[in-house]
Amino acid sequence: MEDKKENQTIPTEISSHFAEDLLSPQIDLEHALVDCSAGLELFLNNRFSDALAHLKPWKAKSMYHAMGYSSMLVMQAGMTFDPKDVEAAMTSLRESLETCQSFRKKSGLLETITNLWYRQSSDNLTEEEMHAELCYAEVLLQKASLTFMDESIMGFIKGGMRIRNSYQIFKDCQVIANKMDEEMQQKATHLHFKCGVNMGIGSFNLMLSLLPTRVLRLMEFLGFSGDRDVGLSELRAGVATNGLRSILSMLTLLMYHLYITVILGTGEVDLTEAENLLEPYIKKFPNGALILFYTARIALLKGNFTFAREKYLACIAAQQEWRQIHHLCYWELMWAHSFEQEWKKAYHYADLLSKESKWSQSTYMYQKAALLSMLPDAEVEAMGQNAEDLFKQVEGLRLRIAGKSVPTEKFAAKKAQRCLSSRPTKPVLPALEMMYVWNGFTIVGKRPELTYSILSTIQKAEDQLASSASQSDHHVDDQCVVQLLKGLCLRQLGSLDEAEGCFNHVISSEQQIKYDDYLVPFTMYELGLIYKQRGDTHKAVELLEKIKVTYKDYSMESRLHFRIHAALNTMGTFPNKPYPSRIQA
Repeated sequence: MEDKKENQTIPTEISSHFAEDLLSPQIDLEHALVDCSAGLELFLNNRFSDALAHLKPWKAKSMYHAMGYSSMLVMQAGMTFDPKDVEAAMTSLRESLETCQSFRKKSGLLETITNLWYRQSSDNLTEEEMHAELCYAEVLLQKASLTFMDESIMGFIKGGMRIRNSYQIFKDCQVIANKMDEEMQQKATHLHFKCGVNMGIGSFNLMLSLLPTRVLRLMEFLGFSGDRDVGLSELRAGVATNGLRSILSMLTLLMYHLYITVILGTGEVDLTEAENLLEPYIKKFPNGALILFYTARIALLKGNFTFAREKYLACIAAQQEWRQIHHLCYWELMWAHSFEQEWKKAYHYADLLSKESKWSQSTYMYQKAALLSMLPDAEVEAMGQNAEDLFKQVEGLRLRIAGKSVPTEKFAAKKAQRCLSSRPTKPVLPALEMMYVWNGFTIVGKRPELTYSILSTIQKAEDQLASSASQSDHHVDDQCVVQLLKGLCLRQLGSLDEAEGCFNHVISSEQQIKYDDYLVPFTMYELGLIYKQRGDTHKAVELLEKIKVTYKDYSMESRLHFRIHAALNTMGTFPNKPYPSRIQA
């Protein structure tokens, strides 16, 4: 490890230039961009402390050094949720805004008042002032994201206002980029500016396009608008420019393809584009932790779980400085083993997460209990564990973010509550149920033999419920959970008629379901996907729209609305959308 670190030096011409320039009070824009690119390379080669140390001397004098330095601290805070890391990042962001502000165009009192009603004209901005606008918008957006971690209503309002300001500045920068004359467009610094505009406009469009219709209407009222195709196009253009922010555009696209479309979408992933995006960075940073992580994620989504585990373990071994990246790998390894029903190995990683990660102790504890529930009682006892004891701890570990419960924690606590009653009973197939919560059946469905294996486990639980002499208060709910999971497997295996029968069983049991209020709306969604798969778009849309109108205040409601929105998007129809909207590129 040490030998690799010593060989990953900053190019000599850059190092010598800045060794001399440290004695100077200022740094020009072009050299700042070159130096920040060197800092980014250090970061991508797992030299996180070196990257911060490289940027720190100039963060009060250079907008790009300030933004790069605070961006790395924000990334760290987002992975740890540690109050100390959050405060360090917030302090750095405040300082970065001051640095960026010092490069922005100075306005007199009258002009400042006028700009409250009319946007500032971009015609007379210098090149440095244009870049200052862009950097200011990026830092403002990062500060907004951290502000949302504040549990107060005022923090939420401040975060919303910052996002709106950032959004408007990005649009202004887009106007600037489109109006640049040919001479300006030939400058090397313009490439970085245009790349930043691509990333900002693309990210906003893509983010807003994911929002369910009812939320999107509110956002449009507040002046926001988004278009998925524009977002993807802008981000792809950002990748192609090879500017400072190209890799950020690439990572945004990977996050969309490899996580958002799975967790908040239908699970239809464009793995071809993801592989093409990552390929040049694999060659350039073969041992980079982020690159190894996404390489593993692509393999996981392709159903190549053995290779995925190898790459996650390589990612863990690649660096020891940011253990938060290890925690992301533990989460993925837990699921990689779960997909193959290697419950004890999956438990090992859930246990590591509960001991090391601060992200969601409640979710980790439920996951540990759920995985133990899939093992024979004798094996659990030999491990010195008790699933019911772990379920009982879930409620006390819940977090509140922005004054609200985390949806998955709320779901887990509600499921675990049955172990706190006078007649405690464990949830049925809880690890498979959580697999569905994270849309894992669309992943394991890539491997029919594993899907059949899981189906066999589900059928055993079905038989046990049917033959049970004493029926608990959760009996009907448990039966419906089993039927939902069974239907998911059958649909992945192409047995659509049998899957439809399972889903209809759940829907027809609505009046008898006592606790698991998510079951009927989520099952209707899955039934809608069967109609879509058969080509009956009208029936699919009708059913999905019925869910939105009929069902309220059930577990993970927002997650389902995201999935419904994504499903409607794949069918090219938004019957309730008031009017088309987009940020024009």
